[in-house]
Amino acid sequence: MLPIVDRYVLTEVAKTFTAIVATLVAIVASMLFLRTLEEVNLGALNAELVLRFLGLQIVRDTPSLLPPAFFLAALGAQGRLARDSELVALNACGIGPSRLFRPLFLLALPVAMVTGWFALVLQPWAAAGIAEIRLQQKEQATQIAGLQAGRFYTEEGGDLVIYIGSIAKGKGLERIFVIDRSGETTRIVVSETGRHRLEEQSGDQLVILRDGHRFDGKAGEGNYLIGQFREYLLRLEGQGERHTFTKRSTTPSGDLLRSDAIEDRAELEHRIAAPLAILTLTLISVPLVAISPRQKTSGRLLLAFLAYFTFFNLQQLAESWLGSGLTPVWLTSFWYQLLVLALVYLVMAPESRWYRQLRAGLARVWTSPASS
Repeated sequence: MLPIVDRYVLTEVAKTFTAIVATLVAIVASMLFLRTLEEVNLGALNAELVLRFLGLQIVRDTPSLLPPAFFLAALGAQGRLARDSELVALNACGIGPSRLFRPLFLLALPVAMVTGWFALVLQPWAAAGIAEIRLQQKEQATQIAGLQAGRFYTEEGGDLVIYIGSIAKGKGLERIFVIDRSGETTRIVVSETGRHRLEEQSGDQLVILRDGHRFDGKAGEGNYLIGQFREYLLRLEGQGERHTFTKRSTTPSGDLLRSDAIEDRAELEHRIAAPLAILTLTLISVPLVAISPRQKTSGRLLLAFLAYFTFFNLQQLAESWLGSGLTPVWLTSFWYQLLVLALVYLVMAPESRWYRQLRAGLARVWTSPASS
């Protein structure tokens, strides 16, 4: 049975953590839902796959949400206790800041385990599911980047206009009309049938017209050219944001562990960094909270803000350096966590009890010879 103080602090942090996670998930889900609807509107995603696609994206992004959520929850819960003078009362009863580590870690450890499960197991599974949906859409979808039946598609500032009467299954296009004013001569191309495919290397769309007619020139002029063709290729540059999925993001963690490639090592450490970050941020949170509401908190809030952004920015930098070979393998990509932890404790050292005791002891040592 946990002591009352531990249960109380643990409950406060758990309630705050739950509220923050729910809020972050709601915000991320709404943003992803809007992007997904945009892709559906452009024809890049089947409407029947919206919920599955959205769920996979939320599962993929959850490991990156839990560490900052727990850090904010720990700071917020301790800040509330300090504001209500509860930390002062606890300190007067002999329960100092170091005693708060126990209830915090009682919650941090299971949260870190859940985060590790998400990062090591569910995240690559979700990334593989997203990549599979993307691949299916590339193979099956024909309405991509605004190329839809019954609508005009414009490119190059309106110099290129395409109209498709209907789109059949299997990427078959019917009743195609094209006006191309990009060159010196205006060109009109019409065809009853055609096909569409996506070029993997460039991301461009290829519209292939078959057995149609081509008209070059301006109406009424004598140099008007009329011709027929068996096949006419039209290239459309890729539109919008291109989503790329690396093989490593979908690789199971067990395969990464057995690999000797430095890129696989960096990807594995990227997944392990999320649960480790929760434990490190827990160690950072306690000294960043003022015990008494009378103490100035602006400096601590600024330090917490800097520690938060420095921590996650250095994470990306450390993982990039490891993957590119700039840092040795033995150093790993976790050095930034120890660095931020050491810097926070170094800055907060003058306000700690042991520092004041050490300073008082040194002062007595220096003054004792003078007094004698």
